[in-house]
Amino acid sequence: MPRKSLYNLDDILAEAEDIFIEHSYNGAVMDEIIARTEFNRRGFYLEFGSKLKFLYATLSYYETHKLQPILANLEDHQGLASIERFFAEYIAHIYGRGCLLINMVTELGSEDDEIKSRGRHYLDRLQLAFIGCLEQAQRQQTVQTNINVEAVALQLTSFVQGFAINSILAESIEELHIATRALLQPICR
Repeated sequence: MPRKSLYNLDDILAEAEDIFIEHSYNGAVMDEIIARTEFNRRGFYLEFGSKLKFLYATLSYYETHKLQPILANLEDHQGLASIERFFAEYIAHIYGRGCLLINMVTELGSEDDEIKSRGRHYLDRLQLAFIGCLEQAQRQQTVQTNINVEAVALQLTSFVQGFAINSILAESIEELHIATRALLQPICR
């Protein structure tokens, strides 16, 4: 009979999220990863095989448990209200720390195809969700009908990436909310 694991994988991956946000991938050292996750080195390598595969598992956890619930605001396609809810929740999540996925794309995306693919998939989902919300907002007459929906969706997607970086540097969360209002105001009716 196989032995039951003595650790909770979700707890380990949640702690790993903090480690990679605090130190980046290249800055995270195995001794700290082992100490903070309370894994033993042998168990770590049996479970994940390498630090890079551990990062992939951490990103999968992060995408499922952190980004997907925020992205769900857009995927309900309720127009401008969905976009506003998305930005409010995204800003609350990233303020002072950034977005793990965007951080990893910035650090490793040019050299790691898996990271690049995850980043591309996320940005594509964002853009399509923004398109759906903007089309609904046009039907609801809450945004101007003459806007180029695809171009605005691309602009919003680009701002999501920029917010991930700016959220680390912003002196207050209000700066990000002001930027969001300034971004949306020109397209509103």
